[in-house]
Amino acid sequence: MAFMLLTAYIRKSQTGISLQEAPLTDIPSSKSIVLQALAAALLLGAAASATPAAAQSSIDQGRKLAFDRGKGNCLTCHDIKGGDAPGNVGPPLSNMKARFADRKQLAAIIYDETKRNPQTVMPPFGRNLILTDQEMNDVVDFLYTR
Repeated sequence: MAFMLLTAYIRKSQTGISLQEAPLTDIPSSKSIVLQALAAALLLGAAASATPAAAQSSIDQGRKLAFDRGKGNCLTCHDIKGGDAPGNVGPPLSNMKARFADRKQLAAIIYDETKRNPQTVMPPFGRNLILTDQEMNDVVDFLYTR
């Protein structure tokens, strides 16, 4: 949709003809191809530059939470690569994508592991409002890098 709007804007500014008034074939073919390529490059560039930054921010936030002894506190029980003084009560948090191909499984464990394992000592981070939904998603994003 954005591509069509951008193309229509470029066409109108170049020819004075709106998208509804004439097809792209009314623009000389070399200009049409160049304009379409430019529009596509602009849209793809904008989308590509925004996504990795947002993903990296989420991973960074998740790392902070997982290593924060006062908030997520994952290191108290788990060994996580890059963390200092890890615990050994819970399993090491490594190879997480392979262990939990479905993100929802890992998120459910963080939210409330007692549903899956009533005998767990892991705090129910979501049920007890220790972490927000966004914070739990950030932790999952981070753990998927491990």
